[in-house]
Amino acid sequence: MCDTCECSDPKQGFTISSPKENGNQIKVEEKEGHSHGHGHGHGNEHSHGHAETIELGTTVLNQNKLVAERNRGYFQAKNIRAFNLVSSPGSGKTTLLEVLIKASDTKNGIYVIEGDQQTLNDAQRIENAGAAAIQINTGNGCHLDAEMVNQAVKSLAPAENSLLFIENVGNLVCPALFDLGERSRIVIVSVTEGDDKPLKYPNMFETSQLCIISKTDLLPYVSFNVQQFKENALRINHHLDFLEVSATKKLGLAEVLKWISV
Repeated sequence: MCDTCECSDPKQGFTISSPKENGNQIKVEEKEGHSHGHGHGHGNEHSHGHAETIELGTTVLNQNKLVAERNRGYFQAKNIRAFNLVSSPGSGKTTLLEVLIKASDTKNGIYVIEGDQQTLNDAQRIENAGAAAIQINTGNGCHLDAEMVNQAVKSLAPAENSLLFIENVGNLVCPALFDLGERSRIVIVSVTEGDDKPLKYPNMFETSQLCIISKTDLLPYVSFNVQQFKENALRINHHLDFLEVSATKKLGLAEVLKWISV
């Protein structure tokens, strides 16, 4: 849990916006959880602060788990296939979604929840690609949580038997802790990032079901070792699936669409 960037603060607000409505925002000021606004006499400042951080983290994660299960139940009841896309910034998540949307032949619609700290840029790109989108801006927060997704789904109203992508905030640390109620978590790593990423960020790879290796058209120009990367990831999670993709060259898209359709 972060205790410096406010992402674990229950009073940290977020906004939900729709590109179709010219960026009109729904401001959500406070999420359920433990408020840390009470006063104490601090006889031992360092020791007490450490104890409070653990208490807050446990409360926030337990509350998130409850809402995530509600989300999952809703998705299952409506037969909505929901996928949580996680990665570092700049891995190519949005570009991949754009080409997947255009390549898909689903008859029941594709919906996308976009997570960023600021701007409507990615949600607008997704709508231009042909899918319904809604933007969550987390402000100082560095991840999406189940409550944010719950509120966004109510506004987006995905149809039954549809496909829902949740593009998380670019970050390989905090999003690993927060179940959103998704069917599967997909971690995306570009070949420009280094083949030791799974060893540096093991929690994310341990909690994911699919790893997409993106920007493979750049392999001749970088020192990324695909086989070494896979070996490193399998040391963390030996059940992890892998797909190699180049969105700009439109390579590997059929395999991704097949994986998410199973």
